[in-house]
Amino acid sequence: MKILVIDDHALVREGLHQVLKGLDENVSVLQAGTCAQAFAIADAHPDLDLVLLDYHLPDMTGLQALDVFGKDHPELPIVMLSGSANIQVMRQVLQSGASGFVTKSTLSDELLNAVRLVLNGDVYSPLELEADYGTLPFDAASSKPPLTQRQELVLRELLDGRSNREIGTSLNVSEETVKTHVAAILRYFDVQNRTQAVVAAARSGYRASQVS
Repeated sequence: MKILVIDDHALVREGLHQVLKGLDENVSVLQAGTCAQAFAIADAHPDLDLVLLDYHLPDMTGLQALDVFGKDHPELPIVMLSGSANIQVMRQVLQSGASGFVTKSTLSDELLNAVRLVLNGDVYSPLELEADYGTLPFDAASSKPPLTQRQELVLRELLDGRSNREIGTSLNVSEETVKTHVAAILRYFDVQNRTQAVVAAARSGYRASQVS
């Protein structure tokens, strides 16, 4: 497992490194102090599993960096970190394609829980945002968030009739990662198999050429 931590404070990066060992003693944690460094690392390591991205960085904002990652590495899940628990910022971050938002005051166990959820293809919403249910970044009539960018990319491939191996090759991710996203898609549509998911997606208005 390989995770990139982006924060301009070395002590914060080292602290996160130690916490992330709770996932797996052998987890590889790469570090960057600026977005420019982070983009270079991401380009050099296409096998990254996750990015922890600070909201406040010296060369651009976390939201701007999130947009760059979304364009250059759309399959890569991003969890935003911030010292502020601002509800509006949380909503904006999740609406912009992040797979999770974690405040720096979060306990280590909760951070690990958030990372595990995101690695499983789910979206992590902080408790502060869940409590503010009326302003959740998805339809208040629904009890679940929308598909993430990564999940929508996989869904587009499913709609094209591709196998997990073909999807992995197309998106440059492992077959295990594809399986994780497919499982999340099945849960999203509350179906048992890929065929049912494709039918449900079509009925919900998804089309291969329109999912992005």
